[in-house]
Amino acid sequence: MDCFTPLNKAVLPQGKAALSYNPPMATRKDPIGKQPCQSAGASLTHRPVNEVRHLDHLLEGSFPSFGGAFLRRIWTLLDEAIGKGIPMTLSVSGPVTASGQHYAWLNPLLETGWFGWLSVTDAICYHDAHRALESVGEDSFTEVPIFGDDGQLRDEEIIRITDIGFPEEVLLDTDRFLAALLQLPAFQRRMTGPEFRYLLGQHYAAAEHQKGAREGLLALCHRKDIPIFVGAPADGSVFLNSVLLRALQDAGGKQHAFDLDLHEEVLESCAYHYWGLFSEDAGDLGTLILGGGVPKNFNLQPEPALSQIFGIEGIRGYLYDIQITTAPVTDGSLSSCPPAEAVTWGKVDKENYQKTTESFQCDYSIVMPFLAKALLDKRARLERLREELGESTLLERHPEAAGYLRPTDGYRLYSRREELLATLRDRIRAEADRLLQETGQASSA
Repeated sequence: MDCFTPLNKAVLPQGKAALSYNPPMATRKDPIGKQPCQSAGASLTHRPVNEVRHLDHLLEGSFPSFGGAFLRRIWTLLDEAIGKGIPMTLSVSGPVTASGQHYAWLNPLLETGWFGWLSVTDAICYHDAHRALESVGEDSFTEVPIFGDDGQLRDEEIIRITDIGFPEEVLLDTDRFLAALLQLPAFQRRMTGPEFRYLLGQHYAAAEHQKGAREGLLALCHRKDIPIFVGAPADGSVFLNSVLLRALQDAGGKQHAFDLDLHEEVLESCAYHYWGLFSEDAGDLGTLILGGGVPKNFNLQPEPALSQIFGIEGIRGYLYDIQITTAPVTDGSLSSCPPAEAVTWGKVDKENYQKTTESFQCDYSIVMPFLAKALLDKRARLERLREELGESTLLERHPEAAGYLRPTDGYRLYSRREELLATLRDRIRAEADRLLQETGQASSA
């Protein structure tokens, strides 16, 4: 439906002067010039920035339109999901650990306990190890020109990631560190990716502690029992070091028994999704997707696995789907797939997606520091109000405090993995007769 556009001289009938043109008289049924869009939303808000005290109020009131309105809607949905106590998942692509973004905003966000599990890249896990090494300091990482002389950087043995530079020796030292870790007895078995990264996090944490380095991403997730999934484990240097050890085994070296159980890993991701829908007080899940690629795809896969492949009744997609990506929707990639498209696959809740999802075309590194700061500041403000007002008065005035002030210990899903896998397996066994028939297998009973 067309919205009302004020008249101007360019649209007046030919031969009519502006002052003599009389438009048709409006009626109550057809009020010319006052017909609003039937699809219109709330009134625009444009609060002056000098009247705003808090960052969350700035995001809510001083971004009335255009790209800023996308940021406002992203903030509004994050605030809403967290205030309702919805367990969140987080999907991240891009070199957040090499660039130190995990120190800047990712780790502080995970410290809140709001996020149940992560989906990332092998590279994020690999680069997270750098600063744990004795040979690597924070001054090893510097800014370099994006459009500089890369041939010269290569001559100087400097690796470049966009505008980050560091010595190539950092990679070589990290490879030696990982190759040594992967030969330890604890790694000599078949395991899921979350088990593997939990072990890596334990050893990264020990190295960081010994060196006095800041806590990295995997160390934090180990401490808080946050499972970490990597949908393409072979596409990164952590796994390449395992490939080296397997090849050396065939060349006469030590036996290398480490292996990844991808079947069990996908089932584990499904167990957490099942928990979020059926075993958690909130009864729903939300997701924050930063970038795209395999991490996003893996993050969205539990719903079709449970509903489409296993055919389990009652499986739903994410209630909240909040995405920030640079990929244009016209490229047809999963990276750019908006929540509405994901609804058609069942990955996002179809009943509520028009109110609880948003996809913002933006480089997340630009806006996530602001969003994380606003969320954390609001949490701190609610904590102070709890001290002043007491729990019951606070919740009466600010119901969202219940979600914001969830225990920071978090969901600790990794320590519950066996229990949650057993729950899902019980449900699959209950569906076994149907599944055996559908796959053409005879029942073993």
